[in-house]
Order: sequence, then C-alpha cells, then structure tokens
Amino acid sequence: MLQKFKHRFSVRNRGDFLFVSIVFILCILLAWMPDLFKSPYAQDVERVRAEVIAVDDSTIQQFGMVKTGEQGLTVRILEGQHQGEVLPATNTLLGKMDMDKLFAAGDTAFVVLNTLGGQVVATTAYDHYRLDIEAILFLLFIALLVGFAGWTGVRAILSFVFAVLMVWKFLIPGLLMGWDPILLAFVIVALLTAVTMALVAGLSRAALVATLGSLLGVLLTVALAQVLFPPFHLHGAVLPYSETILYSGYPDLNLDRIFLAAIFIGASGAVMDLAIDVSASMNEVMRKRPDLSRKEAIFSGFAVGRAMTSTMVTTLLMAYVAGYIALLMVYIAQGIPPLQALNTNLISAEVLKTLVGSFGLVTVAPFTALVGGLIYVPFRKGQPSGQAIPADLVEQSELE
Repeated sequence: MLQKFKHRFSVRNRGDFLFVSIVFILCILLAWMPDLFKSPYAQDVERVRAEVIAVDDSTIQQFGMVKTGEQGLTVRILEGQHQGEVLPATNTLLGKMDMDKLFAAGDTAFVVLNTLGGQVVATTAYDHYRLDIEAILFLLFIALLVGFAGWTGVRAILSFVFAVLMVWKFLIPGLLMGWDPILLAFVIVALLTAVTMALVAGLSRAALVATLGSLLGVLLTVALAQVLFPPFHLHGAVLPYSETILYSGYPDLNLDRIFLAAIFIGASGAVMDLAIDVSASMNEVMRKRPDLSRKEAIFSGFAVGRAMTSTMVTTLLMAYVAGYIALLMVYIAQGIPPLQALNTNLISAEVLKTLVGSFGLVTVAPFTALVGGLIYVPFRKGQPSGQAIPADLVEQSELE
C-alpha cells in the first residue's frame, strides 16, 4: 500500500502539480502580455478614483421617469499624478435609465481626467467606483471555494482565471481585428476545455475522455448553428450592442458569424460540466469493475448521461431566459400573443440559441460514453467479455 501511494505521488501527483504550475505561469504571462488590439479611438486620458465632495443638480431636467441635463460635481482625486487635487467635474445624463447615474456627496466616483501640459482641463465622472467591492466578493468566493474543495478549489479558480484571460486577451481582440469568429471561438473553447478538464480531473484518462466528448458536442453545435441560421432569417445585429460596434468604426465585422460563435460559446460551459460528470462516473465504475465489457461500460455512461441531461437543458434555458426576461415582460404587457412573440427576431434568436445548445448537451453524454468505452476498456485479445481481470492488472489500472 505504501509503495502504491509513493508511486501515485511520484508519477501522477507530480505531473498534475507541474501542469497546475504551468497554467499558473501562463496566467501571469497573459495578464502582463500587451493587448493585441489597440483602438485608434482610444484617448490619452487618466482614469482614477475620486471622492465626491459636493453636487449641483440645478441644471437637471426630469421628463417622466428619465432625467436629462448635466450634474455638476466637486471631486477630490484619490490616486494618480493629481492625487489630492480638488476639481470640478461633470456628469452628463442621456435620458437612458440603463446608462445614466447620479452621484451624491460622499460617493466614490471613477473619473476621467483630460490633461494638457500636465494640467487637468476637464474632468468627467464616468461611473460609480465598484472595483473594491468586486475584489472583495471575488476574494470571498475564492476563500469559500478553497475552504470547501481544497486543492481542487484552487485548480477551479485557476481554470476560471485562465478562461477570463483568454477571452480578454485573445477572443475579444481577435473579433475586433476581423479574425474568423467561428474558428477563433472554437480554438479558444477547445483550449479552455482541455485546460479545464486537466485542472479539474488531473492529467488522466477521465480528463481526456471528457475533453473529447465535449469537443464532439461543441462541433455538433457549430454545425447545427450554421445549418439552421439561414432558415431563421436572422441578422447578427440581434446581439445586444452589436450595431453600436458597427457605428463605432468597425463596419466590416461579420455579425452573423459572431452570433453563431456566441451560440456554442454560451453552451460550452454546460457541455463541459456534463462531459466531466459522465467521464468521471465511467472512470469510477471501471475502477471498481475493471472486468466490464466495452458495451457495458458505454451503457453505464448512457445511464449517467440520461439522468443529467434533462437538468442541464433546463439550466441552459434558464440562463438564456434570464438575459431577456425584460423583453418577455414587454411582450406580455403589450398583449402580444405568445406565438407572435416567438416569431419576433429577438425571441427567435434566443430560441435558436437554446435549441441548438440543447442539441449539443443531449449528444455530449452519448459522445462521452462512446469515447469512454474506447479509452477506459482495453482491447483484450483472447479474453471473453465479462471475464475477470487478474489482480495485478487491476492494481495497474488503478495506478493509471
């Protein structure tokens, strides 16, 4: 037993630790890597925290529920080259409740300083400063996850950070630079899937099976999205703020392919979750019963997948519905019949997302079970199906 433990620590655990270390170093390098995309419209300004000392609401006009005009502020700069300076600032109201904000004395604002010759010539209150509370929440989440899951929680946090950095450093800049959205998104999803599975399940057959099963499900989602998109007669501009991107100086972006990429990006997380559940369950079954035939192992994977798929499909539906719940309320409030609402551009786009993503979810379980049957069950020459494997081979299988 002691020899087996030493073997596991010296081979598998050290390999997992090395992989975690490599991903950690990659995260640091990605965080410090210069951005691939440089906006030609970016201004050379300073963005800093400031304390709101006083406000002037005299020029604000209210029309019904919305307010327009300009709120005057007096702020004290809290950081940067102009720390300690007290400056006048402006807060322009556009009459849009989702974008406008009002400040009160004592608030901490995120302000933009326009300078000329080292002197501040204009100060604009951009928004309330929230990074501090966001950082506290993230640290509490890390503490809770690590406290509950231990080393597995550390690897889960590392996976989350790696995913955020890949989206920030490669996906968004690549889309803005005109790279093919579907190819770019699939490469990033494939990389994130492989890294996530390896971090969660270690460098093991379970991670390999889950990765291959996930990618097969994502590939099916990609194919279905491209086949079903034309009959829906949709335009990629149904994505929120997508038309704003075109008017911001990027008219050549292919919004249709960005929309298709968003479909399988949105479903990839649930696909990974289901794939690792099926793979880990099959792995545990084969560890306890290494004498099972390939057919029995595959059907065990099917049984596990069936129990999980129904809840995952509902999870995907709720995620998409939550993003458009206000729109659904508008349709119902205006007395639009449900069938007519389902036929509108925005709702049809969500139907396409949900159904195509659900196809990927439903198929990832059998895909993973089939791959698991091929990888977990060795080819046994001259050995009848179901015959027990010698104890030394069972021990060797557990060490793998």
